[in-house]
Amino acid sequence: MTTLDSPILVNCWNRIGVSGDQSCDKLARHIHCRNCDVYADAAQTNMRRAVGDSYKREWADHFRRVDDDSVLLDASCLVFRIGREWLSLPTAILQSVAPQAAPHRLPHRHAPELRGIVNVGGTIYPCMSLAALLGIDETESLAANGRHIFARLLVVRWDEQSYALPVADLHGIVRYASASVQPPAATINKGLQRYLSGVLSHAEMHIGCLDAALIGHQLARTLR
Repeated sequence: MTTLDSPILVNCWNRIGVSGDQSCDKLARHIHCRNCDVYADAAQTNMRRAVGDSYKREWADHFRRVDDDSVLLDASCLVFRIGREWLSLPTAILQSVAPQAAPHRLPHRHAPELRGIVNVGGTIYPCMSLAALLGIDETESLAANGRHIFARLLVVRWDEQSYALPVADLHGIVRYASASVQPPAATINKGLQRYLSGVLSHAEMHIGCLDAALIGHQLARTLR
């Protein structure tokens, strides 16, 4: 009788099974070799096989190794786009991300930074335009590059006040090393440059890191 340890039986799926000439008489009943008890028994035997000392040492060294990169990634931010500009805010001030919604204008309030109020999950927030504050042309956009683009509302909180900020696209949360942030280039428009604490390079993007304290101060002034 052929045993499970026999290479002829263990490799039957490669010879007469789905990966072979498919002449096995069990295929009609099991459809695929993975449904066969021979295949399942072989898998169990493989899982019970002895683990060599070299294998143990290799994985012990792997998990003992310190990931130097993770030590350096001491900050995180939410990356989004307005017009053609990729920007970011610290994740610490982010409350939620919501689908885009049309704001309702407020009477006798004409500041371009204040678009009105918007309902997000049953809560009313002032809807503020970072594009107006930073002097960014919202009509400009980037090529889609095969990915779907969805406008979003970022709900953020400074001090005791929350705001809804419309953005044209959302990249997501990025962890980075604070030491890798570079000074803003002199070619950046002055309106935007004033609010940048630096520029971060990530995934072929140059991301403007917004000064959260300064942005929050300006938005609070707009509401007064």
